[in-house]
Amino acid sequence: MRISKKIVVFVAGFCLPAIMAISYGLNAWYELRLSDLRQEMSQRAQQNIAHHLEEDLGQFEMLAQLYGVPMALLPVEQRQTLSATWHAMALSAHVSLYGVEDDGIRAFAEPSPETQVLDLDALWPDLLALDGIRTGFLLQGKQGFLACVIPLSDNRRLLMVRRVDNQLFEHYQAYSSLAGLRLATTTPSLLAQTSPQRVTLEVPSLLGDHSLLLDIELTQRDSLVQSGPATLVYLIGGISLLLLLLGYLWLRHGVVDPLKQLLRQLSRVDPTAKTYQPIRAKGTSEFMVISEQVNSLLARIFQQKERSKITLEAIAEAVILTDSWVKVIYLNPQAERLLKVKAESAVGMNLDKVFRSEPELNQSLFAFMASGTPTPMLSKVKFTSHTPRLMERSISNLKGPNNKIIGTVIVLRDITQEELLKHQLRRRANFDNVTGLLNRCAFEERLQAFAEDAQTLAICYFDLEQFKLINDSCGHNAGDAMLKMVAKAIQASLEGQGLLARLGGDEFGLALKDLGVVALAQQVKQIINAVGKQVMEHHGCHYHVGISAGVALARAPYINALELLKDADIACIAAKRKGSNQVHFYDDKDKELTYQRNAPKWAVRIAQAIEHNELLLYYQPIKALGPQGKQRMEVLLRILEPCGRILAPAQFIAAAERFKLMTDVDKEVIRKTFLWLSLHEELWADHCLSINLSANSLGAEGMVDYIIAQLERFAIPSQCICFEITETSAIQNRNRAMEMLNQLKKQGFSFALDDFGTGFASYGYLRELPVNYVKIDGCFIKSLASNAKDYAIVKSIHDVCRVMGIETVAEFVENQEIFERLKSIGINYAQGYAIGRPKSLDQYLTAPTDNVHRLMA
Repeated sequence: MRISKKIVVFVAGFCLPAIMAISYGLNAWYELRLSDLRQEMSQRAQQNIAHHLEEDLGQFEMLAQLYGVPMALLPVEQRQTLSATWHAMALSAHVSLYGVEDDGIRAFAEPSPETQVLDLDALWPDLLALDGIRTGFLLQGKQGFLACVIPLSDNRRLLMVRRVDNQLFEHYQAYSSLAGLRLATTTPSLLAQTSPQRVTLEVPSLLGDHSLLLDIELTQRDSLVQSGPATLVYLIGGISLLLLLLGYLWLRHGVVDPLKQLLRQLSRVDPTAKTYQPIRAKGTSEFMVISEQVNSLLARIFQQKERSKITLEAIAEAVILTDSWVKVIYLNPQAERLLKVKAESAVGMNLDKVFRSEPELNQSLFAFMASGTPTPMLSKVKFTSHTPRLMERSISNLKGPNNKIIGTVIVLRDITQEELLKHQLRRRANFDNVTGLLNRCAFEERLQAFAEDAQTLAICYFDLEQFKLINDSCGHNAGDAMLKMVAKAIQASLEGQGLLARLGGDEFGLALKDLGVVALAQQVKQIINAVGKQVMEHHGCHYHVGISAGVALARAPYINALELLKDADIACIAAKRKGSNQVHFYDDKDKELTYQRNAPKWAVRIAQAIEHNELLLYYQPIKALGPQGKQRMEVLLRILEPCGRILAPAQFIAAAERFKLMTDVDKEVIRKTFLWLSLHEELWADHCLSINLSANSLGAEGMVDYIIAQLERFAIPSQCICFEITETSAIQNRNRAMEMLNQLKKQGFSFALDDFGTGFASYGYLRELPVNYVKIDGCFIKSLASNAKDYAIVKSIHDVCRVMGIETVAEFVENQEIFERLKSIGINYAQGYAIGRPKSLDQYLTAPTDNVHRLMA
């Protein structure tokens, strides 16, 4: 139905009946409202009277307490002032005060004329029997009174009375005028007379023997609004009808006709057209706004369409749009070139005909659209043309304004170069670019799968010898050529299936399974021989390399491939110590190999111990064999495990040296020793503590500054500290060691040359080094009593040192016989288990005094 007809139906079918119904309803409502107003005013008057009546009863009782009780209790001579105040009140003209006693009722003042009609003698017995304060109404005959009784004592009461009349309730007239009132008992005839002009309230009785009713007759002050004539209502209805008719004509001219014209123009709009024709509206300003919005929307649609077209044609990916029947509706130029088809001929074709290589593509698209998933469906498609290409195909659902799927969008992206690059990166990530073998990471990853079904697994760790010579002499290109030759030689030597990898610069790893020990040894020897035969010619010179092999073997079910690789690495280090082209099988009972294997773990434990202050200091006494001098002792290092076991130095010193932690360890020992000595000032005069300095610390950058800083920090005498260095470390770092020893010598520190006689030192070095003590190595002391050669060596060392002014210390003194021989030679100091075993430095002052003097002089 058109808008104009709807307006007619609206006016004739709804507006006219509504106007008539409204007119009738207004008239009926007006009459009903008048009746409601009268009833409401009567109810409000009744509520107002009841409220004020309750307040008056309270105020009347309060008045009796404030004036009546004092006048009754005060003596006669003291009542005058209060009586004067009472008579000055206007209320006293209507209220009378009485005293109720055993012998009768007496007035306190002149009774009001209004209350003289009250028969007090008839009320006297009932009033005297009342308990507590009572306020209420009394009815004698046709006369009503308001009374309050207040007990003054057991046989005395106060009575205050006022007559009930119009003057008592004149302030109740809020909505109407008081015509008259009367107090009566409850009777049916009285209750039946209630009307909007009469208010009947039940009031409290003073004596409480029966109920009383207060009957009040009211008259309205102002007349209510009179109802108007009904003709006025009908007149209003007629005028309204005329206005509706005029409004309809105005709407038709200003709204309906311009709207019809606007709808005709909108019906001719084609959003798919290449250009758009703006619409023009007439009539109200709202239609102008609508036309402007529609024109703006059409312009944006056109711009968006052009922008999308330009974008689709400019991107490098091929884009194809289909409808819900999987028919092509658009191809961009890239899709035309890829599929070798023109857009004009492809539009309207089924997609499987465009993709001739995939006959089931249509069914896949139907299933994808039926799923309604918002996630694109990705796949890879290979196109075979002059140059084969790999394309990534993305299919997404195309939704309309009502969120209904109306087709699909297919995007094809060329990923040929990307896939080639990924392949190259994967190869570089898993394979060594020089030898083509697996790298270490890939080797460790594949080792687990390689060992899954093996009964025995052997890991061979190969390290090339003299390879650095080729790199340094001929360059890295020649070194890479030699690595390729070695890799080919190892591969050619493998008789069975194995997993071969280049683990590092000149290190190779080989995993073999299900081989016996003899066959495994033969295989490794064959590899060593094959590598040894490789000769590389460079600028007329011939180079070859050797190879050391470490082998670790395990049997099922106790195969841990990664742990075997660690064991093989440790075994290879042992093989290199034997010489070139050697093989070493890992044995878990070999303590030295066990220390090497646990070195990384101990290195971490040492770092934690330093960080958490868990290094423990021990001491071993050094006994003077001559006249008593300073008490000397050597400071030793221990680590406390979480389980409470104390670790000996042999288990962690090698790890600290391997991982360059000895400098940090030495600094911590120096700090803790200086701290302990600073807390025992009583030992400064006759004690000297020896601290070992490792080869890494000797001449290390900043070590001298650190020692001097700790000396100043703890303020101890430098004469109490002696640093022990080995002759091997002093020779290896000769220049730096000499500089460091001279600097510390100036600070007052003394020095001892430890393990003298077993290294490469000579008496010439002894002459150059500024040492105060020489500690003769224990290998000469252990057999001193039974070996004449050792005795001669020890005596010669002592004689030379004595001439040079250096005192001697004998290590590893383990029995009385050795002790006596040392005294006969003239050795200055002795150290060993016969003198005293290592103990905690914290227990030094609490230890028995004879623990360092067990051997008699």
